[in-house]
Amino acid sequence: MAPMGIRLSPLGVAVFCLLGLGVLYHLYSGFLAGRFAFFMLGGPAVESGSVDLRELLAASVVAAVKGGEEVKLVREGNNLNEKAKGKTREGADEMLTFGDLHSNRKMYYLLKTAFPGVQINTEEHVDADDQEKIFWDHSIPEDIKRNIQSTLVQADSVTVWIDPLDATQEYTENLLQYVTTMVCVAVNGKPVIGVIHKPFFAYTAWAMVDGGSNVKARSSYNEQTPTIIVSRSHAGTVKQVAWQTFGNKSVIISAGGSGYKVLSLLDVPEVNQEKADVYIHVTYIKKWDICAGNAVLKALGGKMTTLAGEEISYTGSEDVEDGLIASIKINHQRLVEKLPVLDKTSQN
Repeated sequence: MAPMGIRLSPLGVAVFCLLGLGVLYHLYSGFLAGRFAFFMLGGPAVESGSVDLRELLAASVVAAVKGGEEVKLVREGNNLNEKAKGKTREGADEMLTFGDLHSNRKMYYLLKTAFPGVQINTEEHVDADDQEKIFWDHSIPEDIKRNIQSTLVQADSVTVWIDPLDATQEYTENLLQYVTTMVCVAVNGKPVIGVIHKPFFAYTAWAMVDGGSNVKARSSYNEQTPTIIVSRSHAGTVKQVAWQTFGNKSVIISAGGSGYKVLSLLDVPEVNQEKADVYIHVTYIKKWDICAGNAVLKALGGKMTTLAGEEISYTGSEDVEDGLIASIKINHQRLVEKLPVLDKTSQN
């Protein structure tokens, strides 16, 4: 009730309320509009402690393609600026180009902007003081919508592995069929999403474990005398032990890039892609080289393990010391049991 002698005018109360609403609108509209715009332009996909794996898959495909565009631009402009960033354990130069660096920047910042709470490991150095943001528009391609259900996981359980340019040595030699850009998502150390993109042939394979894929296994594989795909730098060593293990009728293919080698095990329509039954690597390798391929194979029912048959965990160290063997639609354990010589070779 109003104090005695004072009468409140309904019109005055209405005006007062409108003025109050106007003040509140002035104070908060900018904030709300900013948040809306940030979301529409590709701000964090989830602001809570969870991440939608379907969104992360879609963003990973975009990141791999965007990185591939940078790789192509540098190569086609003949602006590689190649240099050795170090030595491999075998003593060969480990090459670095502008293609690696430009792709790395594009892929890393696109995923980091969209998923700021997720751990991202990438092959090339990222400046901690660099605050660049590359926005993703949150669109989900129709093939991913059809095949993949939204799946929420805790952000702190996720590790993303980026290879911004797989087969850099071959890239400098213009052997472009081997070149890929790759993204892998691991949850609690297990690979669940893999994206392998061939930028010079406009082909992208993706798969999600217990979800779906746009690539499939071939109808048959030769387990008795398999065609084995190996690294170009290790072809001689692997040929000898493979013939000891499978007989000299086995065919050995030497190729560049782990992404290319995994695709050789699958039903890939791209004409510049060779076909193999088993992929073997006999020495030390990095997790960003193999995580995407591991996820794709796992989603399709295949396996990638160390030469001793152990599962590879995609947390912690970036190194895999014990080589690898990968297969699909073949008795993987039986393959592992045939490879004692390769296991010893991997320790050299």
